[in-house]
Amino acid sequence: MDEQSGGYAEEWDAGEMGCGELLIELSMKMKRLAPGQLFRLVALDPGAAEDMPAWCRLTGHALIRAAHPEYVMRRRES
Repeated sequence: MDEQSGGYAEEWDAGEMGCGELLIELSMKMKRLAPGQLFRLVALDPGAAEDMPAWCRLTGHALIRAAHPEYVMRRRES
């Protein structure tokens, strides 16, 4: 499925959760996805605007869209 059809494998509204805890939870959620699947995150923490792109670079997941507070990521292939 693709983003245009709203075909996210999983969506999560993390609310105002701080980025430290958010990234731990997000890591566990992303591990459950099959490679290439899309994940939509809503994160209200202002730090997410900087933390999400950095986390994606470090983990190898693709950041498809970053429009705070919404982030769409594609699970890495391996």
